[in-house]
Amino acid sequence: MGIVGFANAQIPEDKKLHFAAGNIAGAAGYFYSYNKHQDKKRAIITGICTAFAAGVMKEFSDATFGGYVELEDVLATTLGGITITTTIPLFQNKKKKYGPKKYRKPKSKRKCGI
Repeated sequence: MGIVGFANAQIPEDKKLHFAAGNIAGAAGYFYSYNKHQDKKRAIITGICTAFAAGVMKEFSDATFGGYVELEDVLATTLGGITITTTIPLFQNKKKKYGPKKYRKPKSKRKCGI
């Protein structure tokens, strides 16, 4: 058993599920924001906030139905959102700042010296 197997054995199943839920919520928030505003920084912040909000809502629902709030679960969900929202921009295509120059037809022959 290597280091990865040992580390994986130390993480409870509940935290893994919260991390995965944070990935999903963070990706959903990121893509929604990026498609609306076309701004990567804003999309990253939105994705992280979405994952955090999902974690908080889940813990409040647990507390409502007889459970208790675990801050570690909120942290695991938020870390899942941070992980995915900082990874997505690495695989997105970069925008070209300057496209190909377009030929513009002159308005009149006099302005071109013809």
